Amino acid sequence: MTKHDMNGTIKSTILVTGGSGLVGQAIKSYTETNPKDGETWIFLSSKDGDLRARADTDAIFDKFQPTHVIHLAAKVGGLFANLKYKVEFYRENTLINDNIMENCRLHKVTKLVSMLSTCIFPDKTSYPIDETMLHDGPPHPSNEGYAYAKRLIDTMNRAYAEEYGCNFTSIIPTNIYGPNDNFSIQNGHVIPGLIHKCYRAKKDNTPFTIWGSGTPLRQFIYSLDLAELTVWVMRDYHSPDPITLSVDESAEVPIKDVALAVAKAMKFEGEVVFDTDKADGQFKKTACNKKLRGLRPDYKFTSMEEGVQKAVDWFVENYETCRK
Repeated sequence: MTKHDMNGTIKSTILVTGGSGLVGQAIKSYTETNPKDGETWIFLSSKDGDLRARADTDAIFDKFQPTHVIHLAAKVGGLFANLKYKVEFYRENTLINDNIMENCRLHKVTKLVSMLSTCIFPDKTSYPIDETMLHDGPPHPSNEGYAYAKRLIDTMNRAYAEEYGCNFTSIIPTNIYGPNDNFSIQNGHVIPGLIHKCYRAKKDNTPFTIWGSGTPLRQFIYSLDLAELTVWVMRDYHSPDPITLSVDESAEVPIKDVALAVAKAMKFEGEVVFDTDKADGQFKKTACNKKLRGLRPDYKFTSMEEGVQKAVDWFVENYETCRK
């Protein structure tokens, strides 16, 4: 649904679900420093309503009348939660996604961009993984409830395009880190967990201990880079087929290098220990960004050193109030 203002500028109202999280806040930061005429951004949090409930979702769409939606909201959790609550992870994510998609259709939303994850890919696969391999086999049994709910977004993006002509698509980021993350040592992701651990080690004058050997390889994307690319997808990428938003394969780094970058950014001068009694997890999960590079060949990603320094500085500054 296209609206214009008095000067003929196209007016857009962009609704971001999950707007208070890591990626939502990065998009907020990016759009505030790179505003575009005619765009109004609305960042939802759970306080605005329960997206699992159709009535709440209907009310949100009626209230804000969005022209575009970036859908980040999801029920997420660590390994233990995914193993124990497969039904809830499947049902709640499916309800959220169905309510968002159907409201986008009914309100004639111009564009819907939903976020997927590399953890929903087939468990047994060849690397690097790309967008065409999403449905090539079952996901890892530990998170199949979550994974199948997320995979259905891709299926339904194509179905809505075919049946109703909707412009729905999805993005697949690799490991995200940056300001506003969840820095929990037990439940957080790799980089925020390491940052919090290193902060404590420095404070308590104890060794900085990393679980595992530090040899597994991962691709990390700084949240502000992901925000910029997500906004670009919303404005300029028009295909129901998903697109992987990731640094290049050559930027894949061992966990050891990440830990040392965290220690350097934190100015930690104590002992760094790798606890090899702890399991390493999967050695690599390389994702191919060939599709992205075909469309954005010159995009320059934030370096690991610079991104980690920014994330560390934000954590130290916001230690009292951040999620941890």
